[in-house]
Amino acid sequence: MILYPAIDLKNGQCVRLKKGDMDCATAYSSNPAAQARSFQDQGFEWLHVVDLNGAFAGKSINGTAVEAILQATTNPIQLGGGIRSLAHIENWLEKGLARVILGTVAVRNPNLVCEACRLFPERIAVGIDARGSKVAVEGWAKTSHLDAGELARRFEGAGVAAIIYTDIDRDGILSGINWQTTLELARQVSIPVIASGGLASFEDIERMTMPDAAILNGVITGRALYDGRIDPATALAALYQAKEL
Repeated sequence: MILYPAIDLKNGQCVRLKKGDMDCATAYSSNPAAQARSFQDQGFEWLHVVDLNGAFAGKSINGTAVEAILQATTNPIQLGGGIRSLAHIENWLEKGLARVILGTVAVRNPNLVCEACRLFPERIAVGIDARGSKVAVEGWAKTSHLDAGELARRFEGAGVAAIIYTDIDRDGILSGINWQTTLELARQVSIPVIASGGLASFEDIERMTMPDAAILNGVITGRALYDGRIDPATALAALYQAKEL
């Protein structure tokens, strides 16, 4: 079970949104590269990065900040936000990303996702961001009629490395992970699922160690980490201990 610290980028800064609202952003750092290095020094093994401006614009906006992060840490990084073409995917992977996250394009052009998985094995993740049970796209600005489970099943057998499932209604408001829905999704597919949205306290960390949660690949943490609601050393030690049992 991996605990992924999140760096969400808006105008070059590390921020956290509430329910995906770009007008409700709290800035935590003006130096994303230093934040990435700090997470590595704290013992985290992965980094989850989102180009928020890019998700709305459909192209990379915070590329300079992402490249600085790549230079600052040796941890593997997964990046989402505005990546919507094979050329864009290849460009980022060549720069050193471990994997890219495809969200809007997974809804609009699932064939591109399958082709990307063929060209870049184990380096393509799909981001499924749901409002209610329906998938949202374009930086969560639009909600489709597509069910989250239906979208996940479309990529069964395609070679997707992971699905990042975000409950938009819980994201950034510290209400706790939507464990029921996330685990139900994970049971529907063989693709590893990463939970996102709402991690609030050490109780969620403890929930990660329960047997039924072992089906998940990991959980993303943002505001709870930045606000000091969870202690990195304590959280990572609990997960390590559970792994050893």
